[in-house]
Amino acid sequence: MEHPAVPPSQGEAIERIHGNLTGLGADEIRRIGQIYRRRIPPERIVTHELARRLTELSREINRQIGILITRRGEVAFVIVGSHHGILIPGLDSFRSSSRRFRGLRLVHTHLSGEELTLDDLTDLALLRLDLVCAVEAGEDGLPGFARTAHLIPENLDGRYWQILPPQRPAELDLDFTAFIAALEGEFAKRQATRKVEAADRAILVRVETGSASDGEASLAELRELCRTAGVEVFDAMVQRRPEMDPRFLIGKGKLSDLVIRAMQMDANLLIFDHELTAAQIRSIADSTEMKVIDRTQVILDIFAKRAHSREGKIQVELAQLKYRLPRLTQQDAGLSRLAGGIGGTGPGETKLEVDRRRLRDRIHHLEKDLKKIEKARGQRRIRRERAGLPVISIVGYTNAGKSTLLNALTKSDVFTEDRLFATLDPKSSRLRFPRDTEAVITDTVGFIRELPKELVAAFSATLDELQEADILLHVIDAGNPAFEAQIAAVEKILQELDLIDKPILRVFNKMDRVADRSLLESLCRRFDAIAISALAPDTLPPLIGKLETWVRIGTGREQSDSRFSAEDPFPEEKRG
Repeated sequence: MEHPAVPPSQGEAIERIHGNLTGLGADEIRRIGQIYRRRIPPERIVTHELARRLTELSREINRQIGILITRRGEVAFVIVGSHHGILIPGLDSFRSSSRRFRGLRLVHTHLSGEELTLDDLTDLALLRLDLVCAVEAGEDGLPGFARTAHLIPENLDGRYWQILPPQRPAELDLDFTAFIAALEGEFAKRQATRKVEAADRAILVRVETGSASDGEASLAELRELCRTAGVEVFDAMVQRRPEMDPRFLIGKGKLSDLVIRAMQMDANLLIFDHELTAAQIRSIADSTEMKVIDRTQVILDIFAKRAHSREGKIQVELAQLKYRLPRLTQQDAGLSRLAGGIGGTGPGETKLEVDRRRLRDRIHHLEKDLKKIEKARGQRRIRRERAGLPVISIVGYTNAGKSTLLNALTKSDVFTEDRLFATLDPKSSRLRFPRDTEAVITDTVGFIRELPKELVAAFSATLDELQEADILLHVIDAGNPAFEAQIAAVEKILQELDLIDKPILRVFNKMDRVADRSLLESLCRRFDAIAISALAPDTLPPLIGKLETWVRIGTGREQSDSRFSAEDPFPEEKRG
């Protein structure tokens, strides 16, 4: 056992005792402060002597008293609560990772002989405590039963904690040092069985206030977004609520479940299927000590990885900066740089203000670059119009097979992949029809539900290309169970872009994934669509015939006999 420390003075004790000291006398405060002098053998949860001291003082002041003990047996915090509970202070000096315990155990008194409360178990989870122990304070001030609980590794029963049988403090014979080493070893062993090397290991979170089916579809889509972003999804958690919690989105109990689940599975990232405010991200991150991002950030990350052209990179960076700007917080405001002294007119900019100004300057610079690119794009558009060629723009939900169809129609080699947002940079190719008619066909960025407004703004120049289209070819993934919701999402965006009145030809792609041909025929009649498989050339003639008819007649444009001028109007476009 270590030698006792020098007792704090009364003033020091007041400063070091956390909680509500209102109404306590100087002698009571002094004696509570003396708890810091106590040392507990590391192998003991709590000694009978210390438990008795806690219960005597607790009964005397009629308030719960709690202590946080390090693994070396030192009292790190002394807390005075109310009759019904205690409020644990910030533990910034004992911060832990998502996979580790904090190295503190909580011992506190109960005044009504109650079992471990939900608050006890929530503190155990959110704070990643080694253990929590509640000691009953009898009417005579003597300690009664001690009730103890600890977190447990992932298990088939889905339990988060283990509550041990009640025992008297003197009978608590658990070797705590060996116990906590074995428990951490068991956690590590269970985590190792996953054999996941991904840096980001996420739990998805959604609050459902509406239809359960809509929530499931959205969460499935978020899973796919994570796969595209290279994030390993360990689990998903859904909470049904009449409305979202303004601070955490989910309830505090559910938040504690998330923390335990993350520890059990060695997850280090929480991804919310909603757009979070800066305050919400900060609140959830502070409470869970995990990295927290939202759906919009995942999409922005994918765009950042997939953008290859200069234009695409500028657009994505612009979207990221516009997302970050309103989410800059005062967290670094304490590092203010003041310009005072001779010649100074007053305080200078805070770090926050500097960061905001730099972001605004960068946004302004990127917007100027985009305008230059847009001007060049407009010149190419003029040359295209002079050639007299109609324009077909392929639109659709992300991963519907738009790029694959472009390749099939024009024999191009646009990059394709079975992941969301495989194509960000628009690609144009020449499409030759059987009756010696030609058109330009353009692939565009895929749409998605709740497309971040920052992305819509950043890609406005690209989406403006759709304004020049004579025909919109709406490609739909026939094999996706949520295809109707995807159709609605695409058409909603087209409506917002004032494109819904253009001629639109719907195409059900991936018909090979629909086993029921009669169902497919019914869908085609219902949506006035054509069914194809972009991977099967023999299914394309009806689509090609329909497009050629629309190009020759539906657009009202006359086809020129001279296909191209000496100056190629499409210097950057591929010939099919």
